[in-house]
Amino acid sequence: MNGNERRSGVVLQERDRHLLRELAVLRVADRELVKTVAGFGSTTRVNLRLLALTRAGLLRRFFLGTNGGGSKALYALSAKGAMLVGVPQRGPRRRENQTLIADFFVQHQIAVNEIYAGLRYGALPPGVAFGRWVSFFEPVATGLRLIPDGYFELHHPMGTLAAFLEVDLGNEHRKVWAEKVKNYLQLALSGNYERKFSQSRFRALVLANSERRVASLRKVVAASTEKIFWFRTLESVHQEGFFAPLWLRPVGDDKRQLLTPIS
Repeated sequence: MNGNERRSGVVLQERDRHLLRELAVLRVADRELVKTVAGFGSTTRVNLRLLALTRAGLLRRFFLGTNGGGSKALYALSAKGAMLVGVPQRGPRRRENQTLIADFFVQHQIAVNEIYAGLRYGALPPGVAFGRWVSFFEPVATGLRLIPDGYFELHHPMGTLAAFLEVDLGNEHRKVWAEKVKNYLQLALSGNYERKFSQSRFRALVLANSERRVASLRKVVAASTEKIFWFRTLESVHQEGFFAPLWLRPVGDDKRQLLTPIS
C-alpha cells in the first residue's frame, strides 16, 4: 500500500486502478457499465466496491432520474481518484448525490460508452481484434470544428476498420450536421487524417435514436457525399449487435455488412 492508498482509506486492487483509468475515458458510468469494464461477475460485489471507492473519495456519485420515477446511480472520477492513478479528471461537474431529471450530456455519454464497452470488452466476430479507441476533448484537427464522439480501429482478415463514431440523440439541427459532414470530408481530403492516425481511409458511423432520425440524417449527408458515412439506429445495435448486416449508406436501401473492404 502506498501513501496515496493509505490516505484514500482503501486498499486498491488492480481492478480498481483499471476502473479509475477507464473512467478517464468513459467520463461517467452506471453499475452495469462498471461490471463490464472492470470484470465484476456479481452485482453484490460491484455494489460493495463502488460504495467503498465512493466513500474513500475516489469516485463521485450522483443519480439520474428514470421514466418510471426512480433513479439510478452514476459514477465519475474524482480529482483524488484521478491523481491516484495519474489520469486527467474528466466527467460531468455535478454535485455529489445530486439527482438529475434530464441531462443530455450524461445520456449521450452513456450511449457512447455502451458502444465503446461492446467493442473493447464484448464478443467480437471470429478473426476480429480490437485495436484502439480514441476519445476527443478538442477538435480532431487544427482548423476543423469537429469533435467526434470517438474513434476506433478493428483489425480483421480484410484489413483494418478505422471509424469515427457519431451518436445522435436527435438534438442537433440539420445545419449543424451539414457543417459536420463538410468537416469530415475536409478531414478525409486534407491528409490530416492519415498523418494523425496512420491509416489511409476512415468511415464515419452514425448511430441515431430513431429510424426517422436516420432517414433525416441520410438526406443531409447525401446532399454532399455518398461516401464515408454509414447509418443505423441505436436500438438495432442493442437488439441485433454492432456487426449485424443492417448498416445503410447515404443513398440506397441495401443493408450492408460493416466488415467489408473500405469504400
